[in-house]
Amino acid sequence: MTVPGLSVRDVTVRFAGLTALDGVSFAVAPGTVHALIGPNGAGKSTCFNVLSGLARPAAGTVRLGDTELTRLAPHRIAALGVARTFQNIVTTAGTVADNLMLGRHLHSRAGFTASALRLPWAVREQREHLARAREIAELTGLGPHFDSPVELLSYGDRKRVELARALCLEPRVLLLDEPVAGMNAAERARTAEVIARVRAELELSVLLVEHDMGLVMRLADEVTVLDFGRRIAHGTPDEVRRDPEVLRAYLGTPREGAA
Repeated sequence: MTVPGLSVRDVTVRFAGLTALDGVSFAVAPGTVHALIGPNGAGKSTCFNVLSGLARPAAGTVRLGDTELTRLAPHRIAALGVARTFQNIVTTAGTVADNLMLGRHLHSRAGFTASALRLPWAVREQREHLARAREIAELTGLGPHFDSPVELLSYGDRKRVELARALCLEPRVLLLDEPVAGMNAAERARTAEVIARVRAELELSVLLVEHDMGLVMRLADEVTVLDFGRRIAHGTPDEVRRDPEVLRAYLGTPREGAA
């Protein structure tokens, strides 16, 4: 699979006169993990909403390779290969398999009638999608729970169900919005391993928003830092953690020359 780069250029978003993003630019190189970090209210979720089509920027562009995503509807962006998870768990009733099969809908040719009539080609397609969903469950550590009701799973496993469902879209770029939020230390470590394995085995790009700096420093190839809607730093994890503007944003240290 050829993985295109994701490019965000001069994106500005305003809500009722408030500027949520102010000329933000960064690029996610193909096949890398890129972290988008910053204090609460920095504009990270707004940026994800722009990338996934849930918010329209007042200015700027978002491109996936040569394709502009800026004005496209969410379902069209998903069809082009951008999948997203959310901060809060979003799962449906039913089993892990049921939830993962929802992620296969973009790849299904069978409509309601063909499926209801169990036409041979529709049955074959359903089996193929189920087999692929099982493969992704195994990849994300959910294999033993494939036929289990989601409501019986631990919090960490339910978060991974959402990750696996996004992977069932066969994305080229995966947007992870706080993938380890609310997890205990063991669950965070396991999820970090899953993200690294997914990136390597599926050869996709990952953009993640996360407050767990240990996970960011361990997984990310590059980091972009936002504060009050503006980009204040960009670089490798080591470069970013030493940046004076980042220390100021997180720790409240004064700028040089400030009284």
